[in-house]
Amino acid sequence: MQPIGKQSLLLLGALFVVLLIVAANFAGARDSSQGERGLGIGSIASTALPAEGQATLQLIKKGGPFPYRKDGSTFGNRERQLPRRQHGYYTEYTVKTPGATNRGARRIIAGGVGEYYYTGDHYNSFQRIKE
Repeated sequence: MQPIGKQSLLLLGALFVVLLIVAANFAGARDSSQGERGLGIGSIASTALPAEGQATLQLIKKGGPFPYRKDGSTFGNRERQLPRRQHGYYTEYTVKTPGATNRGARRIIAGGVGEYYYTGDHYNSFQRIKE
């Protein structure tokens, strides 16, 4: 058996580092794809939203105008019901509740890459909107 040369050891070390990086990236991708399921987030078709939710979703896509002052403000995800993202990633919009004298409990939360979530119970649970 011949001793391993210095060059071979460097090559093996570099290969090991590359494998560690690939493994870490794979684990991160797996975790993010399971993020919603791990949080118990279901889904809802956009056509199954209440009529007011469908109207709000269309306003979001058009860029407004929005009827409530807080529409478009940052949603902090303090309840941690949505996948964790950097501050400012999520924005919230009010879904009008018929008969309510205030903003009510219904919201659509928009993510930074075009995903939308609906809550009908003021952030206690969410459903990802499927279009």
